[in-house]
Amino acid sequence: MAKKKLVVPRYQQIAVAIAERIVENRYHEGEKIHARSTLASNFNTSPETARKAINVLVDLGIMEVRHGSGAYVASKEKAKSYLIQYHDVSSIQDLKQEILNSVNRQQEELENFSTLLDTLVSQTKIRHQTAPFVPYEIVLDDKAVHLNQSIGELNIWQETGATVVAIQHEDRLLLSPGPYAKFEVGETVFFVGEELVFQRMQHFFYPKNIELN
Repeated sequence: MAKKKLVVPRYQQIAVAIAERIVENRYHEGEKIHARSTLASNFNTSPETARKAINVLVDLGIMEVRHGSGAYVASKEKAKSYLIQYHDVSSIQDLKQEILNSVNRQQEELENFSTLLDTLVSQTKIRHQTAPFVPYEIVLDDKAVHLNQSIGELNIWQETGATVVAIQHEDRLLLSPGPYAKFEVGETVFFVGEELVFQRMQHFFYPKNIELN
């Protein structure tokens, strides 16, 4: 997704620049501003764009048009107020753009995460007889025992010989979980080990099911 950039119209840029010059006393109250000759030349723009900039300032009371004479600086105070409001709005627009950029980056990261997750799940479906180091998986439902206990507390490796390599919960995938990672309802546990490790993990989390069989 291409990132959109906020663009300020040229006439508005010029209006801001004129207001800044008024505040800096480069243009004084009562001074005539020649849109065609002065502004068009100074800002390297067309007379039409210069007139649009003047119109913005006239609407705001910063300048005034005297019929048959031209445009004059009317209020330095209103120029100050306009600049304050303009920079406040610009800051909000910049913040909005940063938020949009952040959302785009997060979307890209989520898509990358989804690809990695699909790859891992696909690999777990390979037959373990032909690929003994591909992880086994077991889903923990509300009938599983040892829920809300950590890998370290349960001594998983000592009890079953399994090494837990990942824990998936909905769209969250925790790779190489440490000893403090806890098992919760709805999680899929990925693990590796010797030939009988899958049966041992089944018995570890679902001992009653094994006994019924």
